[in-house]
Amino acid sequence: KLRHFDWKCFSKALPVKSFSKKGTISGWWDIAINSCSEHGGGFLSDPPAKPNDAAVPFHPIFPPSEMAASAPSPTSFTFSKRLAILNSPKLLSGFTLRFSHNPRWPAPASTSTSHRRPALKISSVLTSPDKKLINEETFVSRFAADEPRKGSDVLVEALEREGVTDVFAYPGGASMEIHQALTRSTVIRNVLPRHEQGGVFAAEGYARASGLPGVCIATSGPGATNLVSGLADALLDSVPLVAITGQVPRRMIGTDAFQETPIVEVTRSITKHNYLVLDVEDIPRVVKEAFFIARSGRPGPVLIDIPKDIQQQMVVPNWNQPMRLGGYLSRLPKPPSNMLLEQVVRLISESKKPVLYVGGGCLNSSEELKQFVELTGIPVASTLMGLGSYPGSDDEISLQMLGMHGTVYANYAVDKSDLLLAFGVRFDDRVTGKLEAFASRAKIVHIDIDSAELGKNKQPHVSICADIKLALEGLNSILEEKRYVGNNLDFSVWREELKEQKKKFPLSFKTFEDAIPPQYAIQTLDELTGGNAIISTGVGQHQMWAAQFYKYNKPRQWLTSSGLGAMGFGLPAAIGAAVARPDAVVVDIDGDGSFIMNVQELATIRVENLPVKIMLLNNQHLGMVVQWEDRFYKSNRAHTYLGNPSNESEIFPDMLKFAEACDIPAARVTKKGDLRAAIQKMLDNPGPYLLDVVVPHQEHVLPMIPSGGGFKDVITEGDGRTKY
Repeated sequence: KLRHFDWKCFSKALPVKSFSKKGTISGWWDIAINSCSEHGGGFLSDPPAKPNDAAVPFHPIFPPSEMAASAPSPTSFTFSKRLAILNSPKLLSGFTLRFSHNPRWPAPASTSTSHRRPALKISSVLTSPDKKLINEETFVSRFAADEPRKGSDVLVEALEREGVTDVFAYPGGASMEIHQALTRSTVIRNVLPRHEQGGVFAAEGYARASGLPGVCIATSGPGATNLVSGLADALLDSVPLVAITGQVPRRMIGTDAFQETPIVEVTRSITKHNYLVLDVEDIPRVVKEAFFIARSGRPGPVLIDIPKDIQQQMVVPNWNQPMRLGGYLSRLPKPPSNMLLEQVVRLISESKKPVLYVGGGCLNSSEELKQFVELTGIPVASTLMGLGSYPGSDDEISLQMLGMHGTVYANYAVDKSDLLLAFGVRFDDRVTGKLEAFASRAKIVHIDIDSAELGKNKQPHVSICADIKLALEGLNSILEEKRYVGNNLDFSVWREELKEQKKKFPLSFKTFEDAIPPQYAIQTLDELTGGNAIISTGVGQHQMWAAQFYKYNKPRQWLTSSGLGAMGFGLPAAIGAAVARPDAVVVDIDGDGSFIMNVQELATIRVENLPVKIMLLNNQHLGMVVQWEDRFYKSNRAHTYLGNPSNESEIFPDMLKFAEACDIPAARVTKKGDLRAAIQKMLDNPGPYLLDVVVPHQEHVLPMIPSGGGFKDVITEGDGRTKY
């Protein structure tokens, strides 16, 4: 096994300086380093995972003495296998690199396959909502089966075969071929964003609202790097996403060419997997693998980087290439053990104060979760990502959101519980606060599809790596058969205790004359939409109020940047949601700080005629930072005022002018008495609409547990009008 390579000896064939490694190699070799698809991954210097998992032997193509005379020209080298750079806790690093055989060289000895794992059958490992995939037997191509076509056309048809109907793509020099191919597609619609960040956030909104992988496309260099925030956001929030980037031609990689960025290296730690395609024949397989990886197991983003000359190369594609994901498939979770599930039910039957703590991992198992709650009567507290997985309007069971800005009664329930059922969560710091104090009295059951999350932040008493849907189905089956002993799961006394906490510490807000409380604006929107709208947000105070005061009764109607906290998310995410679900009412509840970060996407909304409603809570400040300044920095303002310091009485910038510039109807409301009619007018408008709601900047998001604190530190009173 080779531990070091001198890649410079291949410099003519591989002008990729980012791959340069020091070391020596005594001859030209047929390099076949198994990727994760063959032996479960690992770096070049890693030993095999098991004795039977040894890498394929290396075979010298000709001896060192013949190197000088026989060394092939740069054109003699082509890539016929995958070069996939990975670095993620979800998918181990590895790559395959093979040089084509030269007929003048001795053929390598036949390679034994006895060391490789048998091919694994792909079973039901997809976590996204079911969608009938394109039937390969009935798919009708624009091309004859044996007709050569450009790599870009192969890419577009590969997307069509994955069921893609919408992409969010911004063109540039290295991706022009892809856009030309998109114009030849009668299946795929391109929604043209006005910035690549808008495109990737829109693709996220599409994925979050539909459960299907979102697709965005950008050019090389700055186009590709503009996708970074969206990729990181999708990884943290487990959103299925396929990002495709153009790259400079292969011969120019590593030369600091115009608009060259090693985007595979840049995104290595913020993608679930990524590819650099160096053989046009690999495109069908790579696309198939990318979509499978994006939506299977714990969903996440996958990036495919395609050099321009690969896009231009002519090829007759082979659509029957099998996926090479044996190692990945072997690490996907198996169905949960009945023994472990029965242990969970036993713990439930022995408990007096159980609480469900549900997160984004439950979004695809909402019905199973509701059935579990019906069978047990256990109260439900949700993370920011989990809102909608259980109906928020069920006042008997729902404790709404827990964590830093969660309800007092949700945090009280976790603090006093004797059993915490953590389903599809990762014990994020914004939920737990001080880890030692979080659920300190409780036994903890943690079920998650990602084994890396089990015990990462909080050590559970019982951990199960499984799909939440399958786990809940198993638990429900055991509960229905009454295979347990104990108190017959009567938790009415516990629910009454929590009901008293709800009465004592309800979500509330104060009013000051005719000023509009931002909480009231969201509450009114909830009433007028019947709680049925799809809501997107930016990040800040408005995000937390939207989580608190809008009741989410169904999964995928709440779209927000949770783990990364990316301002500017709300408007483009609403675009993606409107494209994915054209019959739904889509409202972007935004703050003036977040909104202006991607305000250019108003043009996309107008051109595409998307009926996106924008309810802007405009306080002329970075509200959440102001709240922290008030609480912890003696109200010292440090660049958090977003208005015009020379004229603080005017609204600046004038958001209505932005809307007017994009031919979008807009209005401003400043008085509480006018608010309901203004919101109703916005909702009644058949197309896009912007409502600028002017709110006071002194409001604080409460309750609040300071960062690093525990339930005993919860703050329930005060605002910016108070001195601290």
